[in-house]
Amino acid sequence: MDIYKAGKPISEVKRELQLKKVIKLASNENPLGCSPKVKEVLSDLVEHTNLYPDASNHELKGEISKKFNVDMDEIFCGTGSDSLIKVICNTLLNPGDECIMGEVTFSRYMHSTQLMGGKSVIIPMKDNALDIEKMVDSITDKTKIIWFCNPNNPTGTIFTKDQFEKVIDKIPSNVVIIMDEAYIEYVTSKDFPDSLELRKKYPNIVILRTFSKAYGLAGLRCGFGIGDKELVKYFNTVIGPFDVNLFAQRAATAALKDTKFIDEVRKVNIEGKKYICKEFEAMGLKYVPTETNFIMVNIEREDKEVFDSLLRKGVIIRPGSLLGMPKWLRVTIGSMEQNKVFIEELKNCLK
Repeated sequence: MDIYKAGKPISEVKRELQLKKVIKLASNENPLGCSPKVKEVLSDLVEHTNLYPDASNHELKGEISKKFNVDMDEIFCGTGSDSLIKVICNTLLNPGDECIMGEVTFSRYMHSTQLMGGKSVIIPMKDNALDIEKMVDSITDKTKIIWFCNPNNPTGTIFTKDQFEKVIDKIPSNVVIIMDEAYIEYVTSKDFPDSLELRKKYPNIVILRTFSKAYGLAGLRCGFGIGDKELVKYFNTVIGPFDVNLFAQRAATAALKDTKFIDEVRKVNIEGKKYICKEFEAMGLKYVPTETNFIMVNIEREDKEVFDSLLRKGVIIRPGSLLGMPKWLRVTIGSMEQNKVFIEELKNCLK
């Protein structure tokens, strides 16, 4: 297995290149940070670092239960979606079992499958989106899991409710359907599938969500899943008792309550997306229309060179070659100030 290559941290770039000012638009982090209510909670917790967190995640699960109208025993929590993906594979896969996924999607599906000796069945993309028809048609008697990243990372595309309803009845009930919805808070399309409603009819659906993106808690590592009670019982057996730390539990609980903050996050993201897309069009660059807080843009040249050039100017983005899309860049939608710096430096690099 290869080691996962995350976006470069700001501190490393400052240290290596002797830069005083660096902006990071590589890891789809929230430029607004987290809710003020979360900051209050974290401040109050400083005196309690000697205490273990609640192994049952009771308060957090209670808030998730209330917000999404699901039973508490249908919820499992972990240190971000990454850890939950691994937990799902640890729980379900034996050597030789198959997992179906898109060719350009979140790499942790393949890594966690490989770790358990499973086989990743890779389906080519269709117009930079998951080809969910071919994915479903590829199911065999060895298939254990089918991974639907919606919106898809790194392309930012979605499949619609109608598209999904055309194929879901073809998926056998013994195949676990993972709906990874890490970026759902940024979706503006009215055609997005309602996975919470669908799981009432299809109990083999497992939904994954995270607090790392729109809620701005990437540094605390917290995510959750919703699924069938029996399946969740097994997941909770595999998850470590203290995987979600005290700060993450309390912060995530507070974050769910602050709906006004999420409204502001969406507003800033929509404005930033419009600005960046307009600038790409003016520069004659093709990009993938996105339902997330990041955009893939085709620069039609060696992406690593442009990445390095931007890095020297103090702008960290993600080269597409690391994501299965050479000659593309993935850029996070930041604050308007950050967006303008990125566009200006990209123009200079492309010149």
